[in-house]
Amino acid sequence: MKFFVMKNSFKILGLLALGSVLYLGFTNYPKLDLISGFSAKSMASAHFIDGRSQASIEQGDNDIPLVKLAANQIDDKASFATASVFGLKTRKAIYRNGLGATLIDDSFDMHKAYDVPKRTPNPSRLPYPYGTSKAKDSLFANINYALLQKTVANAFDIGAKTDKRSRAVLVIYKDHIIAEQYGPGFTKNSKLLGWSMTKSLTATYFGILQKQGKINLNAPVTIPEWKNDQRAKITLNDLLHMNSGLAWEEQYDKICDATQMLFQASNMGRVQLEKQAAFAPNTHWNYSSGTTNLLSLMLRKQFKSHQDYLDFWYSSLIDKIGMESMLVETDMAGNYVGSSYGWATARDWAKLGLLYLHRGNWNGEQLFDPSWASYVSAPTATSQGNYGAHFWLNAGGKFPDAPKNMYYASGFQGQMVAIFPSQDLVVVRLGLREDDVFDFNGLLSGIVRSIR
Repeated sequence: MKFFVMKNSFKILGLLALGSVLYLGFTNYPKLDLISGFSAKSMASAHFIDGRSQASIEQGDNDIPLVKLAANQIDDKASFATASVFGLKTRKAIYRNGLGATLIDDSFDMHKAYDVPKRTPNPSRLPYPYGTSKAKDSLFANINYALLQKTVANAFDIGAKTDKRSRAVLVIYKDHIIAEQYGPGFTKNSKLLGWSMTKSLTATYFGILQKQGKINLNAPVTIPEWKNDQRAKITLNDLLHMNSGLAWEEQYDKICDATQMLFQASNMGRVQLEKQAAFAPNTHWNYSSGTTNLLSLMLRKQFKSHQDYLDFWYSSLIDKIGMESMLVETDMAGNYVGSSYGWATARDWAKLGLLYLHRGNWNGEQLFDPSWASYVSAPTATSQGNYGAHFWLNAGGKFPDAPKNMYYASGFQGQMVAIFPSQDLVVVRLGLREDDVFDFNGLLSGIVRSIR
């Protein structure tokens, strides 16, 4: 009798478990393609770009709701990763040297020849940040190092806690590293995904082209599909300010324009291009990763060949300022995913901030006009002081105890490169907690207060 009861209990538990799986599968089935896509792409990128193990990626990068349901596999010999959920919707992300990891679909020809960007390493033997030699140790009499170190240390979890999940914090004052700390398993050589900080990198190319006299920010863009409707009035200025008026939905916990673009589209730049106008240009601010990938596609049209487009991103900026660890990944069409997929060490991410701190001047060479730094950090009229031209601003007081003229590149899960023009300061924070959980206000204000 006891055996019979136990047997039935196990049967009921099994049915309940099966019911739970079926319920989850049914209610989330439309999301499975996105879930396995996210997981496969994350797995391939972190493993092949930064050398992390499958276990560390699953426990770190992919331990978010629904995504952690994915079962993953890495093929080191063939350089790809796959993921599926309950054995359904298997997705593959392939790694190619120079292009990073690309999430592919069944239409992708893995045997087709492809171009890769040519890299030019920085030959300078100057100390960091202008060369490859070791950063100089410097002490400044006006810095309260005790407060600085306490503030930076407070950005990291203690013991088994996972409230803050910082991976790197780097503070640079007057071109000198004055504080640097990394979380367990990460070092100054770790390449970390900047997510939407890549948008600020992408925008910089338009500043470079403007200085070269090759673009007019205020002229309507030339896109054939837009010529017969109100989209014909959209300018580069509108796109850079995220107020083009084009329809777009950007949320990461649901199926929307942004997630479908990142995990299903073969040519990500065309997703925003094909959207209709929801508002007149320059009347409505709407954050859009699609807009940035459209800008990447428009950059491609500046060059005679795809090779020239690939090379330009590195020769004009990334390699020019010695961001040797930086890698920007491409989509299936071979275009840079300028909205989201830039990888670099904390020290190299900081160089982007230093370039803006010095208003486009890199060790004597002017990459973009000084006015460009003013342009990207001036509030867009429709953003309530929170956004400039592909940079976020503190003009609206988002971080109440940080300087109002601070502006910053920002990415999903709390990536940040903050530029403090009045303090001659750049702060980098990379991790896995957003500002609704992580105390960015405390970190930024504490660092500023440590400089007297």
